[in-house]
Amino acid sequence: MSDVVKIAAAAKEASVKLASAPTDVKNAVLSRAKELIKENEAKILAANARDIEKAKAGGRNAAFIDRLALNENRIDQICEGLDAVRALPDPVGEVTEHYTLKNGLDVKKVRAPLGVIGIIFEARPNVAVDAAALCIKSGNGVVLRGSRDSSESVGALVECMRRAAGEAGVDPDCIGLIGSESREDAAEMLRQDKYIDIVIPRGGNALKKVVLENATMPVIASAGGNCHIYVASDADIAMAVQVVLNAKTNRPSTCNALETLLVERSAAGKFIPVLLDALKNAGVEIRATAEVKAIYPSVIEVGEEEFSSEYDDMIIKVKIVSGLDEAIAHINKYGTNHSDGIMTTDPAKAERFSKEVDSGAVYINTSTRFTDGFELGLGAEMGISTQKLHVRGPIGLKELTSVKYVVTGSGQLRK
Repeated sequence: MSDVVKIAAAAKEASVKLASAPTDVKNAVLSRAKELIKENEAKILAANARDIEKAKAGGRNAAFIDRLALNENRIDQICEGLDAVRALPDPVGEVTEHYTLKNGLDVKKVRAPLGVIGIIFEARPNVAVDAAALCIKSGNGVVLRGSRDSSESVGALVECMRRAAGEAGVDPDCIGLIGSESREDAAEMLRQDKYIDIVIPRGGNALKKVVLENATMPVIASAGGNCHIYVASDADIAMAVQVVLNAKTNRPSTCNALETLLVERSAAGKFIPVLLDALKNAGVEIRATAEVKAIYPSVIEVGEEEFSSEYDDMIIKVKIVSGLDEAIAHINKYGTNHSDGIMTTDPAKAERFSKEVDSGAVYINTSTRFTDGFELGLGAEMGISTQKLHVRGPIGLKELTSVKYVVTGSGQLRK
C-alpha cells in the first residue's frame, strides 16, 4: 500500500468518529490550533521564507509570490478565520425537514458530513488551515495536497493542526497531508474514490483541468475569475470610482479581482476619463477597445479576443457597451460565472442584472472582492464554486454537508 493510499485510508477511518464528535470537542481543536499557530509563528514564517526563496529562484512572478507569502498580518488573519469557524453554528445534525406520514413513520432530513474531502491547491498556504478548520467543524476528514512551492509553509501549518486535533482527543489522521512533490502521487490521490468522497481544486485553470479530467470522485471547481463591473449611465460616479479601484487594486492576484470594466455609451464621454484616470494613477495598465481609445488615447488598444483574458495582475480591460442588454450578454459570453457587478441607482436595472447574469455571486454597488467565505460571514471557505451542483459560490460549512433521512417507526411494514 502506497503512502497516498495509507493517508487517504487513515483519513476515512478517522472521519467516521469525527462525524459524531460533539461540537465542543471540534471547537476545542480549532481553539488549540490557533494557540499553536501563534506559538509557532516564527517557525512558520521561517518556513515560508524558504518557500519564497525557492519560488523567486524558480522565476515566479510578483503575483504568485504575493499569493505564497505569509507575514504577521496574514498569520493573524489565519487565526481570525479559526475563531470565525469556531463561532459558527455546527451544521451537523441540523434537521432541515421533519414530518410524520399517515402510517406513523417519523421522517427527519438531517445534515451529515460528506465524509473525506480532498483538496489540491497552489501557492496559498492559508488554504491548508481554512480547509482543515472547515472539515473539522463539519465533521469531515480532509486530505491536503499543496504545491511544491508552498511545501514547507504548509507542512508547518498542518503540523499545528494535527497536533491540535490530537491534544483535543480527535484522531489527527482526520487531517492528512500528501507532502510529496511527485506528480504521480497527486494523480494517485485523484484515484482514491474508495476513501475520498469529494475533491476540490484551488488554483489556476491548468490545475482544475487536470483534476476534472483525472478524478474518479466528484469534483467541485471554479472555472476561473474573469470578473466584470458594469457602470450604468445613472451610476454615482464617485462611488463607482472607489468600487472599481477596490475591485481591481485591493489584491489583483485573487480570483475575485476585477478584470473587465464595462461603461454605458451614453455616459462614456463623462465617465471614462474619470474612471481611467483613477486606475492609471493607481498603477493599473489599461487595455481597451478603439472606441475607448478615442476618448482616452493613452490606453493600449486591443481586439475582442482580449476579453476572454484573466490577468490576476494590475491590468484591466475596458469596453463601452450600449446598455444593460449588451452588458449582460457580454458578461455571460466572456465571464467565468464567478463574480460580476453593476453600478447603478436604478433598482429595476439592479434586479434585472442580478437575475440575468449567470454568476455565482452578483454585486450591486459594491466590490467583487467580497466573494470570500470570511467576508460573507461563512468563517472561511474551502474554495469558490462556479458550478451549479451541489454548491455555488463560496464553499463554507453547510456546503461541506449533505443530508440523510432518519426514519423512525414502531414496527410498520410496507404493503
